[in-house]
Amino acid sequence: MRLGRLTLAAAALLMLTTASVPAGTPLSQTERHALSSDAFQPRGAAPRPAVQRPNHEAPFGAFVGSWDKYIPQLGRYAQWLNNANVQVGHTYLAGNSWADVEGEPVVLGMWSQWRLADPARMLILGVPMLVPNEANVPDGEVAKLLTQGARGDFDRHFLRLARRLVALGGADTVLTLGWEMNGVTYTHRCKPDPTAWKAYWRRIVSVMRSVPGQRFRFDFTPNRGLDAIPWTKCYPGDDVVDIIGMDSYDQPAGATFDDYVREPYGLQDQVEFAAKRGKPVSYPEWGLFRNGDNPEFVQRMVEWIRTHDTSYQTVTDYCPHGFWQCGQNPRSSSRFKQLMAGSKGAPAAAAPAPAPTVTPVPGATPPATGAASASPSAGPSPSAVASASGAPSSAPSAAPSAAPSAAPSASASPSPSPSPNNLPARR
Repeated sequence: MRLGRLTLAAAALLMLTTASVPAGTPLSQTERHALSSDAFQPRGAAPRPAVQRPNHEAPFGAFVGSWDKYIPQLGRYAQWLNNANVQVGHTYLAGNSWADVEGEPVVLGMWSQWRLADPARMLILGVPMLVPNEANVPDGEVAKLLTQGARGDFDRHFLRLARRLVALGGADTVLTLGWEMNGVTYTHRCKPDPTAWKAYWRRIVSVMRSVPGQRFRFDFTPNRGLDAIPWTKCYPGDDVVDIIGMDSYDQPAGATFDDYVREPYGLQDQVEFAAKRGKPVSYPEWGLFRNGDNPEFVQRMVEWIRTHDTSYQTVTDYCPHGFWQCGQNPRSSSRFKQLMAGSKGAPAAAAPAPAPTVTPVPGATPPATGAASASPSAGPSPSAVASASGAPSSAPSAAPSAAPSAAPSASASPSPSPSPNNLPARR
């Protein structure tokens, strides 16, 4: 039939066209969604893995600001939701310099104290893998930096962060290391060299898990969908990932929630990928975007979270994404409040088991004995804060220098009182 021949011809043309796209060529959102998954079999080709469904509310919270001065906002957010049990605090390390990645002791200490005030709470910390992290660094330079990281040049910065977190009471922090690596926003993106990226992630996890007293969990968190590279090509391995997350915003314009479920590398692919590995999922960032005030998206997203094995979820609560601090989404705000008001949250979980052993990284020096540690049941003491911010510790390092930068750092160190606009970039 003529129609069949035209269909075959069109399919062949699509294959030739996509095969000829150079590796570094950015794709539009429409083009990205037109590409089929190369890591998942077509729907119906094989039985789907069982998806676990919890019998309680997933721990939830919101990103309301990066610095310690925003911590009281979580209490006000809970009051807005009729005293709901807001159990998750979400913040980020700045990525202007390696000092940022090592963590400001006062900020880490305050967030850790908030978490330790209630055993049911969770602290989620976004950790950049490279600096400067939002400076439009060219792909070639990113690939070089990833190679340096994979060979150990930056080990000492992550060792210092791990020691500080343990000393200050944040030993069980969940780390969204290198979040949204399948996109193009951040220097720590994966596409320039996926092999080096995975090796670098593994090295960071190995270094941070070497610190006595740590109980960190590492959350692999891509953007939903294909974006610049299939996120499965960046997955570093089950032994170095504890949670499989996804940042999910209401975009592109005109799309429906069913599109977000079915798209290649979308929500269904995420939960099946996680179920196959026996891991929970998470939604560290979600909210409105290209489709404006959309209560249908809010309803469907909350239902999705509640009916899957979700470790935690946090709304990005500022305009245009949020519901509490953004007055331009009144219908969605009302729907979110209706769904979440008065929630008792999740029951306090037992302390997580010790992190699995990671194969040692060749060439990595073990941490010096006597590394800072603290009981997770008590907040940081003044001496712990002083120790955590004191002289440089002996740390594994394959090279004495910090990462070269392809662009000047936006700031040599984090501002002690940044404005609310000083937030991690959101598409």
